[in-house]
Amino acid sequence: MRITGGKARGIQLSAPKGRETRPATDQMREAIFSFLGPRIAGARIADCFAGTGAYGLEAMSRGASAGLFVENSAEVVACLRKNLAAAAKSCELESTENWQVLTQKIYALNPKYGSFDLVFIDPPYAMMESKMQSIFAENIEPVTATDGLVCLEMPGDLELDFPNWDCIRRLGKSGKDKPSIAVYQRAGSTD
Repeated sequence: MRITGGKARGIQLSAPKGRETRPATDQMREAIFSFLGPRIAGARIADCFAGTGAYGLEAMSRGASAGLFVENSAEVVACLRKNLAAAAKSCELESTENWQVLTQKIYALNPKYGSFDLVFIDPPYAMMESKMQSIFAENIEPVTATDGLVCLEMPGDLELDFPNWDCIRRLGKSGKDKPSIAVYQRAGSTD
């Protein structure tokens, strides 16, 4: 697994051993970042259920200006911090002050962390149907900028609708446990 574009292109990302994380594939990240294009430059991003930090670090590499990684596993956060340092060095950042790691469960994410132009969510597939509606309403929607986008990785056979939000794009494969990404914006927003 590596960063696929931008200043840190080619940097290998480390992941903890075992099945604690399911890192976003290079192909999936290439597809979503190709779709997002110029929206990334200067954006403030949140990478929720961050794991290795692949989505957030890809955004950093492609010109995002600041970000927050939300991950609750101490072992996984150790890998994330290592990946953050390597990507920041490749991006020639003097400091990672604008790139924070929140070592807590997603339920800790709230407006005190500011608003984000792009929110990436890559939760465990097992929790999608039972918890994603409440997580979206209570934690994601309040921190997403008015014209922001939410990019949710989920199984290709799952359809999730959120009140007052439109799915404007679906990328990836259909089918059980096949990765896909749905991109949401607030209803009535124009892209």
